[in-house]
Amino acid sequence: MRSSSPCITSLRINWMATPKRFAVLPIIASGSLALATLSGCSGGSVSNAPTPKFDTQGLTDETQTPPPKQRKVTAKVALLLPLGAAGQSAVIAKGMKQAAEMALFESNQPTFQMIVKDTKGTEDGAAAAANAALSEGAELIIGPLFAKSVTAAAVVARRKNIPIIAFSNDERVAGPNVYLLSFQVSQDVQRIISFASAQGKRQFVALVPDNDYGTKIENEFRAVVAAGGGIVVAVERYPEGMGGILGPAHKLIEDIRVAKESGIQIDAFFAPGGPDILTNLGSVIRQEKLDTSQIQMLGTGGWDYPNISRERAFIGGWYPAPDPKSWRLFSEKFSKSFGSAPPRIASLTHNATTIAIRLASMHEKGNRYTTANLTRQGGFVGADGIVRFTAQGLVQRGLAVLEVQKFGPQVISPASQTFLQTTEN
Repeated sequence: MRSSSPCITSLRINWMATPKRFAVLPIIASGSLALATLSGCSGGSVSNAPTPKFDTQGLTDETQTPPPKQRKVTAKVALLLPLGAAGQSAVIAKGMKQAAEMALFESNQPTFQMIVKDTKGTEDGAAAAANAALSEGAELIIGPLFAKSVTAAAVVARRKNIPIIAFSNDERVAGPNVYLLSFQVSQDVQRIISFASAQGKRQFVALVPDNDYGTKIENEFRAVVAAGGGIVVAVERYPEGMGGILGPAHKLIEDIRVAKESGIQIDAFFAPGGPDILTNLGSVIRQEKLDTSQIQMLGTGGWDYPNISRERAFIGGWYPAPDPKSWRLFSEKFSKSFGSAPPRIASLTHNATTIAIRLASMHEKGNRYTTANLTRQGGFVGADGIVRFTAQGLVQRGLAVLEVQKFGPQVISPASQTFLQTTEN
């Protein structure tokens, strides 16, 4: 049940009393990691998924007297999530919080403290959560999730020069001291179109949404196709809303036929999107009897969902994604700890937490979360492979290329394992 009160209570874990019956999981991120103190809004839970069986002797409310004796905290980081938001947002936020907890318990540093704050999914809530976190001495903010909440929290954090590692996929909210760890479509487009060009694909068409997101995709798509020596023959854009893709999809397939009659053989069909989009597109492809074995279907990370191979039109299609082995390992550990599968973006809070702990273990207070440390050339390793931040606040990842096959996706081009590699083929 979600609490209706705006209170933010704190919970502390006495790590010296943590039971041995909770199996400490292997570290996913490289380097020394740390254990933590957690705090959050009471009533933030929104589902009945079980949590790990920690010994409650080590978990106490600060209002109790006296609190258990603890080691001195030397690093303090805040986690801001929409735990009290409505609907699916709160479910996702809970999974993200659990992933951060998992990273904390995998580590073994009793002097790291994490403060969990509920943004309630609103701008005002994010600003209030950021203010509360900074008043408690947070040196770094992890989160929020939504673009407007990131902007609101950043206004507060910049007053004290505190950096943010956030999860919005809206690249416009990145900037000085605001780093986005989200899966960003521009890198997806770069990876998959570059790979297709390297395999000899030259004549491209695309179906993209008719909004700001679609404009960004189309601009990136055109630039990467041109850089690879290819030609964009046609782009159709579809409006948002139920069934909006149907007419433009029929039109694009007609464009493909017209091009073929003119002697231009389209050899790559780019269709960014997730299950809602691809279901309708697959239906149109079947109706139009387009032979996708003769045209290479291409997608973005939105294609990375379990049932994509049920639609025959996408079998043989290519899309970019983090190394699936890393995600599978993370997912198995999460399910074992919490009794349910993680939301796909839960790995982001795990990654952010391991980055925070690693830097805390390497540097003294005041020098932990500097621009130089957060944007270091070698980056970091986490549940989705290698990542590093740019000075502009965007993330770079090592992405694999996967092929949709009948019994599951297969890697056809591995992700880079180090940023010392300059190309991904």
